[in-house]
Amino acid sequence: MLPSHLSVSGTILVADDQAANRELLDELLSSEGFNVLTAPDGAAALEHLNLVNVDLVLLDVMMPEVSGFEVCARIKANPDTYLIPVVLVTALSDKQDRIEGIRAGADDFLTRPVDRTELLTRVRSLMKLKHHTDELERAESVLFSLARSIEGKDPYTHGHCERLMNYSASLGEHLGLPQEQIVALRRAGIVHDVGKVAVPDAILLKPAKLTPEEWKLMKEHPIVGERICAPLKSFRAVLPVIRHHHEKLDGSGYPDGLRGEAIPVTARILTVVDVYDALTTERPYKPAFSMTDALKTMQQEVAKGWWDPQIFEEFERLITRGTVNLLSKSAGATK
Repeated sequence: MLPSHLSVSGTILVADDQAANRELLDELLSSEGFNVLTAPDGAAALEHLNLVNVDLVLLDVMMPEVSGFEVCARIKANPDTYLIPVVLVTALSDKQDRIEGIRAGADDFLTRPVDRTELLTRVRSLMKLKHHTDELERAESVLFSLARSIEGKDPYTHGHCERLMNYSASLGEHLGLPQEQIVALRRAGIVHDVGKVAVPDAILLKPAKLTPEEWKLMKEHPIVGERICAPLKSFRAVLPVIRHHHEKLDGSGYPDGLRGEAIPVTARILTVVDVYDALTTERPYKPAFSMTDALKTMQQEVAKGWWDPQIFEEFERLITRGTVNLLSKSAGATK
């Protein structure tokens, strides 16, 4: 047994059509302090996953009706379960089976007869990884909740975060950005204004023009937002978007007065969709612009040297074609 400072715990689901195999794994894992659930087939395993929070799944490959490969693939295709580590347990050592398991999304493999030490070592390693992932998910959820609570203060910005998440990710995909930057844009769409938590409501919701002192305080929110999100390593690519989504190509933006390509491309993308959403949304000081009027206004601002002309041109093309479903105010949020 590992020393107490290295111990881990959690719930493990064991799926195997052979009762003897289930009992053996149950005994080995329960004796180490794990909570073990068992299922006699793949269908029962999937049912367990719908009802109980599971930290790790041990799947027999050769099960009738729903094989371990198929169960694994379904787990990894489900947004609610895809982060659960899956270990495929098999008596087969054929290379093709391992390839099929990798394609299904398996995180590890065990070969029968199962060696106790190998089993516990692999399980503990994956359980630690799952616990770290859960902590990260909780931290991200807190940030997203905070961002949405700020949005919720102003009825005029309802749905703004979800729209920006969808707009920016769709535009990023259209521009051929790497997946890491697409994910960063989706996250930034939600948390880009989280720094407004430091701005008093009297300023945040003021319908009249801000005073110079109030405007100075408002312009600090990208820096505050970057500072709030900085501890999360998974948000490393999001930080430049948060800090620079109010910059302008001619250097007249804030907080750093960056010019041209010194502004990260992800920030330039979010800026374009942020401006469009603000123009097409009713605010206390203006009605909602039509698509045509909003794009015309933005064309004038591009001519002033504010927004990236190539990014705006591609965004305008997507909007006017109406071929991208996510680029609409009725678009639902996706994680």
